[in-house]
Amino acid sequence: MFEGFESKTVTTSGATIRAVIGGSGPPLLLLHGYPQTHVMWHKLAPRLAERFTVVASDLRGYGDSSKPPGGENHANYAKRAMALDQVELMNQLGFPRFRLVGHDRGGRVAHRLALDHPDAVSHVAVLDIAPTATMYAKTDRRFATAYFHWFFLIQPFDLPERLIGGDPDYYLTRNWRNREPGIFTDEAVAEYKRCFRDPATIHASCEDYRAAAGIDLEHDAADADRRIACPFLVLWGEQGIIGKLFDPIASWQEKALDVQGQPIPCGHYLPEEAPEATLTALLGFLGK
Repeated sequence: MFEGFESKTVTTSGATIRAVIGGSGPPLLLLHGYPQTHVMWHKLAPRLAERFTVVASDLRGYGDSSKPPGGENHANYAKRAMALDQVELMNQLGFPRFRLVGHDRGGRVAHRLALDHPDAVSHVAVLDIAPTATMYAKTDRRFATAYFHWFFLIQPFDLPERLIGGDPDYYLTRNWRNREPGIFTDEAVAEYKRCFRDPATIHASCEDYRAAAGIDLEHDAADADRRIACPFLVLWGEQGIIGKLFDPIASWQEKALDVQGQPIPCGHYLPEEAPEATLTALLGFLGK
């Protein structure tokens, strides 16, 4: 799926991060969402690699990256810790400054990375998210119904781990029940299943969400008056929940100074559901 890309394993100060790298030009880091891996970029990465040196990594806790213990207050899965992994990864690859695109959980890592390491990023794009604090603050019945997993995964160990572990394939594919056939390739689904069947991945992904409902909110509150200065793009699926229940551009204008954005004709999984439209939007932004 990543023909011409090289696989890399980099040890950071807190984890071991697996990534693939390919192409030439300015460096571009791609971060995946839940419950996927770097494989979610397989339709876009080769095209982006025509203009950029593309690095697609597995976040700590996901894919073939390591799964450290959650630690006190789930701090090892705070977006601050996950962002530091990615900065250290890019530094070790020789890219102290780079463009950054994150989908879903990867977008939340991108948000924190841009706050904690502003000199490391020149452009930031987030796909199909509003800020974490905004989404929790505006939770209502419609949001809780659509995003039930936010509230399920944060339950104390080991309730979600035990229930998901009983049939991880079912849980994984249940998230995609309303998608058009063929959106997820057989190769990609096989990789998602391989990784998600690992009990350590199930636990680590729960820790990711537990951190988001606790320590991440504390970090966000401490930075409530700060704004990301670099150009910031938000894309969202016009058939999904984010654009229906939130104002994506307005919500990110509270977090960044230079925000632009648009809907993409699909649901939540933009890079796999609408790769051409997503690619066009990203190239128009990242090439500036």
